[in-house]
Amino acid sequence: MAFPDEPQGAETPAGETAPETPKTENHDAPAPQEPSAPMVSGEVLTDKSESQYDPDVYGSDWSYNSKPETPVVSAPPSTPPPPADRPSAKPPGAGGSGKPPKPPEPPEEDDEEEGMARMSFMEHLEELRKRILLALGGVGVSFFLCLLFSDQLWSIVFEPAGKALRDLNVNPPTLKLLSPMDSFQLLWMKVPLLFSIFLSAPWLLYQVWAFISPGLYKRERRWAVPFVVSSAGLFILGGFFAYFIAFRYGLEFLLGLGIGKGIDPGVNVNEYYDLFVDVMLGVGIIFEIPVLLFLLTLIHVVSPAFLVRHSRYAILAIVILAAIITPTGDVFNLALFATPMIILFYVGIFASYILVLHREKRRFPWGTFFKWFGYVLVALIVISILAARYYGYHMVLRWPFFVH
Repeated sequence: MAFPDEPQGAETPAGETAPETPKTENHDAPAPQEPSAPMVSGEVLTDKSESQYDPDVYGSDWSYNSKPETPVVSAPPSTPPPPADRPSAKPPGAGGSGKPPKPPEPPEEDDEEEGMARMSFMEHLEELRKRILLALGGVGVSFFLCLLFSDQLWSIVFEPAGKALRDLNVNPPTLKLLSPMDSFQLLWMKVPLLFSIFLSAPWLLYQVWAFISPGLYKRERRWAVPFVVSSAGLFILGGFFAYFIAFRYGLEFLLGLGIGKGIDPGVNVNEYYDLFVDVMLGVGIIFEIPVLLFLLTLIHVVSPAFLVRHSRYAILAIVILAAIITPTGDVFNLALFATPMIILFYVGIFASYILVLHREKRRFPWGTFFKWFGYVLVALIVISILAARYYGYHMVLRWPFFVH
């Protein structure tokens, strides 16, 4: 007899009652269903005939004598947690138990743009005003220095006219003064101002560089010293070329046109000085062609290939410019002005090519260049010796330095 508080269990072959297996509540698992007996026309088949046996339904081990037991429902096995050392399928930094992602490094500042100034339009105007005032200050200091040597400077200005008049047998070799104020303006204002421009040329060109350098890259600002030295040197060299070669020959040619035709070559001092200034400054600026081409290549406006490809148009423009600034209309003086300009144009192309090679981390074959330059120099020396020995040419300390 079983007590009412004790659970009823199924009998075992030993006559003992086995305790029922406690049921685990699982709301997610479906409720167990007991297999129902096969139904035919709504009735339960209890007959043991073979026609009622279907192996496909009851299985091959089904028996008529076996009493269906109450199935024991157990909780479905829960999914075991993944091992701790199991690699996560998620990529690093995507969450989960992985290591926190490494924070991205801030982008490094480009060395090319390091130090590049960022200025507004008004700041550009303020910078331009500052550079103009500094340039004028430099010219002012040079002007007062030149003012102390005004007489010596006027002698330098007058020397080409005096030589040309003496060569043309004009006596006395003097210039005409038409206004009482001309002497004061020339000796104490115009002549010192002209020489002060050449004297302060390095300072002026440095102010030009200082104005444009904030817009350049750091590696491009390293060209400051070469730019100032080369541009100032070429400007002064152009002044020397104009004074010793271009102006002298052009002036003598112009004054000699009227000799023997009833024309007295009396020259107005103001007109002479204006022509002197035009030639000196004009040729000095023309000698800046290599620096201009180098600067345009530096800021990526032109390239050596572009300059070579359009060189014929540049030569035409140079000849037209030389015809404008040449004081005479003859071919000799035109060539005298145009030839140095064309040479300087190709020197500028060469300087631009050196810059491009430096930018591309390449080197110019200086060994080959100096070798061929030596060959040309030796050939010129041999030709000069032969011309001096067999044709009566000799060297002189004036242009063209090799005369008959």
